Amino acid sequence: MAKNYKIFVSHSWDHSGDLTRLRALLNQRGYFNVEFKEVSKFEPINSANAPYIKSRLKAKILDSDIVIGLAGVYASHSDWMEWELDAALYNGIPVIGVIPFGNTRSSTMVTSRSKADVRWNTESIVSAIRTYAR
Repeated sequence: MAKNYKIFVSHSWDHSGDLTRLRALLNQRGYFNVEFKEVSKFEPINSANAPYIKSRLKAKILDSDIVIGLAGVYASHSDWMEWELDAALYNGIPVIGVIPFGNTRSSTMVTSRSKADVRWNTESIVSAIRTYAR
């Protein structure tokens, strides 16, 4: 039986199209089962209380086999993404960076925390997940 990978995707809500495209890319890959754990702007944590939000995010990160950091340059300006990636690393959850489709540059905030960085290619992303997931 194929493994079911639990994945938390650290992303910027201002660039949620990258999250939507990544989810579609992985869901369409045959023989690869994935469950997404992140919080999207379409299913937000309805609170303005940062400690509460962090506790909910941390629970989702801890329940994940791997964290994907969408490594567009916008990530370098996201305190939430930085917190999510640091929370993953602090708790032993591996991080891989995925450079969004068409981007030529990537965020060093993501790439400095990742075990591997891959371009927007289904097989490269799936291979990195299979290699580094717990």
